[in-house]
Amino acid sequence: MLSSVSVKDYMAASLVTFTADTDVLHAIHLLIEKGISGAPVIDNLGNIVGLLSEKDCLKVALEASYHGQYGGRVADYMTPHVITVDADASIVEVAKMFLNAPYKRYPVVDDNRLVGQISRRDVLKAFEAIRER
Repeated sequence: MLSSVSVKDYMAASLVTFTADTDVLHAIHLLIEKGISGAPVIDNLGNIVGLLSEKDCLKVALEASYHGQYGGRVADYMTPHVITVDADASIVEVAKMFLNAPYKRYPVVDDNRLVGQISRRDVLKAFEAIRER
């Protein structure tokens, strides 16, 4: 049954992450190179402190075009308030969250420390795996 499947069973555990002090131009390069639309920002203990998305990075491009300022730190552009999901949460609970919000992925935490990421596609994979049993 799908409600008994937890997020940790289908999350991605290997992630690109940044720190608040990462050069934002380097972060943009990594997003492009890895083909990802955003990455969590963590502190030195692994606690999530923000998220840097492609949308956030567009601010860098606009500032460069308007003010001639190139770069800065990730902290200057990241979204500081991030909705996270607990690793033990039900995959059904997360599916409901996806239906009620525009997000395509959520950082997964265990005791506020980043342990992975769950995407819409991961939820669909869980559904498919249960259906095939």
